[in-house]
Amino acid sequence: MNHRLLLAAASLLIATPAMAREAPSQARQRATVEKLVSFGTRHSLSSATDPKRGIGAARKWVAGEFASLSRACGGCIATERLSRRFVGPRAPDGVVIEDVLGVQKGSDPNRYIIVGAHIDSRVTDVMNVTSDAPGANDDASGVALVLEAARILSKEKFAANIVYVAFSGEEQGLWGATLLAETARARGWQVDAMLNNDIVGNTVGQGGVTIDGYVRVFSEGIRSSESLAEATERRGVGGEDDGPSRALAKAIDGIAGTIPGGFGVFVDRRPDRFGRGGDHEPFLKQGYPAVRFSVAAENWDRQHQDVRTENGRVFADTIEGMDFPYLAKVTAINVATIARLAAAPAAPPVASISGALSYDTKVTWTAVPGATRYKIYWRRADAAAWTQSREATGTSLDVAGVPVDDHFFGVAAIGANGAESLVTFAGREKK
Repeated sequence: MNHRLLLAAASLLIATPAMAREAPSQARQRATVEKLVSFGTRHSLSSATDPKRGIGAARKWVAGEFASLSRACGGCIATERLSRRFVGPRAPDGVVIEDVLGVQKGSDPNRYIIVGAHIDSRVTDVMNVTSDAPGANDDASGVALVLEAARILSKEKFAANIVYVAFSGEEQGLWGATLLAETARARGWQVDAMLNNDIVGNTVGQGGVTIDGYVRVFSEGIRSSESLAEATERRGVGGEDDGPSRALAKAIDGIAGTIPGGFGVFVDRRPDRFGRGGDHEPFLKQGYPAVRFSVAAENWDRQHQDVRTENGRVFADTIEGMDFPYLAKVTAINVATIARLAAAPAAPPVASISGALSYDTKVTWTAVPGATRYKIYWRRADAAAWTQSREATGTSLDVAGVPVDDHFFGVAAIGANGAESLVTFAGREKK
């Protein structure tokens, strides 16, 4: 099958359920952002007890939204609040950081998909806990995406558990994400994917540049958690562009292509923006596949700024700088990605290839519970995207006429419902 026909077939497989699913509501997302802005500041060191202003009131409201969604779906979402005290340069006296979670139970108690955004905000001085810090785009936009994803997906049932989370403490040092990532590890969760949405609601960037046709998805290629032995093995097989997080980014790109509207994904081959970071990073440290969604055109006048106007130039992260049709499109990609991965079996834990001194390659992989068949992908070693594929029902496949020296291989698991897992890159056969 040629590349064009392969993409068309994949589109038919994924597009049908996505097209039938409800579209994100721009009105609801605008209302969410307006509500979060109304708390004045959501600085992580602001009041945790004031009923109307500060981080505590904002977190309580988000917890109430999860509870409301749960009532609407017959109790399908359990609300949980994780907390821990952190001390650091941006909280020298310490602060209790709290994450607000909505957990939608799946049929598999071990597997988890996480979608998150940070609820906290700040102004120019990161230690200023009193001034208004509207944080509309950074990152009420992400919280609005998380809540809308929960509303839409709570109407369906999935194999994997879905965790919707509003992190605190992002601006102090990714503390809320650290708390959840370490909690996931301590609880033994198998995290198949973590989607971090941070600054996802504007299309007009610095200097007036406008980009509304795609969203950036940042991903690491080389796993930050790999051991020296794993690094040595990766170098030996050429897996720099096929780590779990990069596989997730590539899958998101493919899924975006099946959603009507012509909105795209820029697979940015960095863990995050140059020299910067986000709430997906603590999950990468734990070895989990994780990516960051962020707008195509950032406007730094509307990030981390005291609200002011100087010589006609506006400095403020307010709702006026947002584009809700764009936010809805980013939300739709998140929803479709979560739905596919939560409905699919897990990715094969291990895949390997053999065939040295031969023009044929043998691909083998470990069986996956719930998989009815597998899709074996390959591409020439000078390409970034998979170009060929074949399905199999066992745990091995002989690919004739495709030399192992010049090709990369990977394997995905497919469930009875047609949902497909992430691709596991095939390394060397273990002796």
